[in-house]
Amino acid sequence: MADKAFDPGPFIEQSKHRLSNGNDATRHFGKVRDAMRRAVDDVIDQHAATGLVAPELSYQAVRDNKVSAAERQAIHARGCVIIRNVFDRRQAEDWNHELGHYLDSNDYYRLAKEKAGLDDYFGDLKDATPQIFGVYWSRPQVMARQAESMAVTRRFLNHLWDNTAPAGAEFNPDLDYSYADRTRRRAPGDTTLGLSPHMDAGSYERWVDPAFQSIYADVFSGRFDQFDPWRAAYRTQTREYASPAVSSVFRTFQGWTALTEQGPGDGTLELLPIANSIAYILLRSLQHDVPATELCLASPGKALGVDAEWHPDLMPGLLPIQTVAPGDTVWWHPDVVHAVGDEHTGDDYASVIYIGASPACTKNHAYTLRQAAHFQEGRSAPDFAAEDYEVNFNGRATIDDLTPLGKAQMGLQ
Repeated sequence: MADKAFDPGPFIEQSKHRLSNGNDATRHFGKVRDAMRRAVDDVIDQHAATGLVAPELSYQAVRDNKVSAAERQAIHARGCVIIRNVFDRRQAEDWNHELGHYLDSNDYYRLAKEKAGLDDYFGDLKDATPQIFGVYWSRPQVMARQAESMAVTRRFLNHLWDNTAPAGAEFNPDLDYSYADRTRRRAPGDTTLGLSPHMDAGSYERWVDPAFQSIYADVFSGRFDQFDPWRAAYRTQTREYASPAVSSVFRTFQGWTALTEQGPGDGTLELLPIANSIAYILLRSLQHDVPATELCLASPGKALGVDAEWHPDLMPGLLPIQTVAPGDTVWWHPDVVHAVGDEHTGDDYASVIYIGASPACTKNHAYTLRQAAHFQEGRSAPDFAAEDYEVNFNGRATIDDLTPLGKAQMGLQ
């Protein structure tokens, strides 16, 4: 767990001095700001014309290798994609009912009250009481992660990256390790789940960690036109500040699988669909109006916040995703700003299983071995608060529920 007495100020000040030394951060930011304003205008115009926020593909096209170059280019530009029908609608709906029964029959709600406060990852965001359930090993979650259609989908996503690096391939795109995450079940009328705009997978580390600095070297040195957010070099070598709910694996995409229909007005995902918008956020923190020991909304062990005060040019481009159906999947680049709508005004639950793409690499393998022990004991996944609800839950998945692919993904061959 993170040391709450840790003062990151001196490290931030040193890094900002090093990153700004010999660089005209003000001029660099001006160029990026202009580019982002144009990109946001394009997002707004496209949304007004088509109603789309994320590019869309069918699972059949992914499976049959019929995704066009133009469709791939759209994903690279937007940093996100919706892949429809990865699972049969009826299967997703059945999983939703089974997951609800799993929570109810094991008295999850009473236990959650007893363990309130263990997970404060979103504590610095304006809205911080998500209806996200700290279970990882229900049968629906495990079955969805190890499904062949999910493996096909994640292989496609991994191959969207440039995997070359100075020390050799950064990861194996053809094998994904299972990264156990939670589930969201948001009731209609709920006003408590909203999550302010943020990024995961690194907060203040993005400025102070040497590997992150290498990833974003083109941004910090003023070569924004050469920055490629899809270049994987150094991505698996980053080191995150340890804290409950901070991911310590490399994910090519964050994502979730819809168990119910949801879209605008249903208090679900919002995206800023600009893959390279991280450049604006990085350079914004190096400007003269930001205190020397601060990085706008970045702090160790927390989600990296984005808001209208510090990032006003980006916020108009944050939009709710188009409607998805049970069995559809939604994916976004780890640098993409995302949020959850403040209010669910729909008529049914908005439920998802969080499943990202975490390809095989040294960093992810080390985590997988730790996670496998937690799985077998029913404990919370290692990256998350040690709530350990499922140790004594009836009906949780066991090693006997794993297919050969599932065992490989869990490091349990």
